[in-house]
Amino acid sequence: MNPRLTREETHFYLLTFSSVSLSQVEVHSVTVDCTVTSRFAHTVMTSKAFNKANSSQEIFFEVELPKTAFITNFSMEIEGQVYVGEVKEKEKAKKQYEKAVSSGQTAGLVKASGRKMEKFSVSVNIAAESNVTFVLTYEELLQRKLGRYELLTRVKPKTLVQDFQIVTNIYEPQGISYVDTHATFLSNELLPLVEKTVTDRKAHISFSPTMEQQRKCPGCDGTLIDGDFIVSYDVKREKNLGDIQIVNGYFVHFFAPELPKLPKNVVFVIDISGSMSGRKMEQTREAMLAILQQVHEDDHFAIILFDSVIETWKDSLTKATKENITEAMDYIRRMNSRGATNINDAVLTAVNMLVKDRQMERLPDRSADMIILLTDGMPNEGKYSNTGKIQENMRTAIGGNMSLYCLGFGNDVDYSFLDVMSKQNKGLARRIFEASDAAAQLQGFYDEVASPLLLEVDMHYPDNAVDSLTTSHFSYLFNGTEIVVAGHLMDNDLDNFLVEVVGQGLEEDFRVQGQVSAADWDVFYPDEEYIFGDFTERLWAYLTIQQLLDKSKSGTPDEKANTTAKALDMSLQYNFVTPLTSMVVTKPETEDSTSSPLIADKLTEGTWRKQTYNYIPAQSYPRHYQPAPAYFVDGDPHFMIELPDRGDALCFNINDKPGTIFNLVRDSNSGILVNGEIIGDKKTPPDGKINTYFWRFGIVHQTLGVRLEVSTEDISLFQDGKWVKLLWSDAASIKGSNVDLLVTKDRSLTVTLRDSVKFVILLHKVWKKHPYHRDYLGFYTLDSHLLSPGVHGLLGQFYHGINYEVAHLHPGKVPEKPDATMYVKGQELNVTRGWQRDFRNDVKNGENVPCWFIHNNGTGLIDGHVRDYIVSGLFKSV
Repeated sequence: MNPRLTREETHFYLLTFSSVSLSQVEVHSVTVDCTVTSRFAHTVMTSKAFNKANSSQEIFFEVELPKTAFITNFSMEIEGQVYVGEVKEKEKAKKQYEKAVSSGQTAGLVKASGRKMEKFSVSVNIAAESNVTFVLTYEELLQRKLGRYELLTRVKPKTLVQDFQIVTNIYEPQGISYVDTHATFLSNELLPLVEKTVTDRKAHISFSPTMEQQRKCPGCDGTLIDGDFIVSYDVKREKNLGDIQIVNGYFVHFFAPELPKLPKNVVFVIDISGSMSGRKMEQTREAMLAILQQVHEDDHFAIILFDSVIETWKDSLTKATKENITEAMDYIRRMNSRGATNINDAVLTAVNMLVKDRQMERLPDRSADMIILLTDGMPNEGKYSNTGKIQENMRTAIGGNMSLYCLGFGNDVDYSFLDVMSKQNKGLARRIFEASDAAAQLQGFYDEVASPLLLEVDMHYPDNAVDSLTTSHFSYLFNGTEIVVAGHLMDNDLDNFLVEVVGQGLEEDFRVQGQVSAADWDVFYPDEEYIFGDFTERLWAYLTIQQLLDKSKSGTPDEKANTTAKALDMSLQYNFVTPLTSMVVTKPETEDSTSSPLIADKLTEGTWRKQTYNYIPAQSYPRHYQPAPAYFVDGDPHFMIELPDRGDALCFNINDKPGTIFNLVRDSNSGILVNGEIIGDKKTPPDGKINTYFWRFGIVHQTLGVRLEVSTEDISLFQDGKWVKLLWSDAASIKGSNVDLLVTKDRSLTVTLRDSVKFVILLHKVWKKHPYHRDYLGFYTLDSHLLSPGVHGLLGQFYHGINYEVAHLHPGKVPEKPDATMYVKGQELNVTRGWQRDFRNDVKNGENVPCWFIHNNGTGLIDGHVRDYIVSGLFKSV
């Protein structure tokens, strides 16, 4: 426990636990109860904990939920008093929040977002020997992809739980064809604990390991439960009309017929600008080679590469013969990254190619025309670099005659621009995350759109019987997906009505119609007292809001305003946390403070990387609160001080000439010294900015007689009067009397000093023929609490915490990076919200960590001036 803490604080997570003193908290129960009724999932997550300590503790509740879900309810029960969240218009919630902050009350973040999941978290102060119960409810319509529905629960308790269970009940009147359950953490011992019962129309899945079964090893507190628990299933499909459910005056129509696939005409438009160099280009090449092998022989395809110049493989689309695929693959193998990003002309070239081939009758009449654009950056080349103008150009050129799918690669892409442009042109956008599986993500998206079954699908219902319809026209129906339409019956007593579906099939127009009557749910499920009876209305509301939000991104200003207003009204009516609303959770009063609000937000895909924080003032934590930070330096060189218990981080860069040696850590009491030397690019890049990186570290422990030199080339250790040399290219382990070294081949070095601190050094290897960049190193510190209070250096001075406050959030030079005022060390600094990369879990791509960036080499945050940390040699003191 950090001695500077005046109040104990414990992180208590429903599905992710971690704690400063978790032994003081007894986790009674963690339950996930999910009911799926005709694809509409209603999930309740409940957790109960007991504070065993003899003093109050701050307990944090945190859970991850699917990004496609809307939170509908949250409550906390403390000492018999229930505190319930209230959904409000986002602007009103923000004003309530800001009012609380200005009056000195505590307030904080309760929403952030990741790849598939969003994180909800809240903290509350719990008195000694008291219970707290958290309940979170969310709802979502399961989307059919590649022939299945998937229900995902993320479970990372990090501790043993007395009563842990996941229960899923699936009700599908259409009939269940199969159910599969798996988890990333299921061992041979845990696998038999998953109970699954499947009948014709119902499935029951449960997983309830005891505390002993959860244990990672006999007698230890570690848990095996760590990962994703996934239930996937599909339903029976016996008729082409699909399935219609009518309950309480609302209906939902599911349509997914089994039909022969249509040929498609696809133009791949691939960004090969300079920012795509390295791993991105390798992954794009890998994905395209796999995709080309899957293009059906009845399809036509083309390839366009672009940077500042547009390059076409051929002047028109080509039939996917074996010879043409082989030739295209050879072309893809030769592609390399080059200059700027001319998206406008690249996509227009694809449009013109499809239009011309249609006019020349080179393409089958009944076939699907589509463009798949892959880019990682902002348009910055050509006559049109304004995103709004590009969207207008595409809309005019395409004219509703083809679909544009936009894949945004990485974190720096303007995703909102791609999202709107695709929706305006009968397509959709998808973010491709920078990670080791990026190639699989690209291929997976192609698989989803690879097999169109119908074009221009219209779902017809009688005007005098149905109103408030969700979208009923669809440009495409793809194999493995499903069309869903919902609406309100004008006559609640209506028992049947006529439904018709029309579309363009492979050889002729598709047309099917039939009379629909309400099914008797009591007959299907005679023993069930409650099966989420109003699911059709809530499904209709969910789908309507989603579609209104999509429409609000395009169209005229009046259309955008009208759809936004409707989506807001429905979000409030049905108590959904959407991008237009926030859930205000009022924390109870404590001895130290009055009641205070927290805000739960729903982030959109276009903003989640930029807004993993939201309205974070310094008052979120008491001024005396000093959690132990995590810290590292990596990249060009980016210094990062992570404050996990505060949910925040500070960062700064150091800029100096290559060859400069900086002191990072010095602890005279223990005799530990760490210095690092920076190296520059091979030559000046086109933008004129020379990047510098650490390429060599010197580590000394004078008391133990250890001296270690680590460079991008090799590792040299001096101990017991002799030198030992190791190579990065070999996996190695040395256990000495005073120091242990562990080399992971071409990746990392872990240095453990006896009874003291542990350092991890990461090796970043760059392509040898890269025109500018070199290999470099990252430096991370573990177990900093083992160093003395007198430790200093560019990193060392932060090892025992830092007092600061942040206030007055306001727009910065870049809209997604707001500025604020930081009060630190008696000074006022202008800081900017940004992010840096942490490479500990992914040495190739890293993970973005939001942080407050301190300008001018950390001036005001670090003690003194950056020049004060320059030393004359790798093993010299300041």
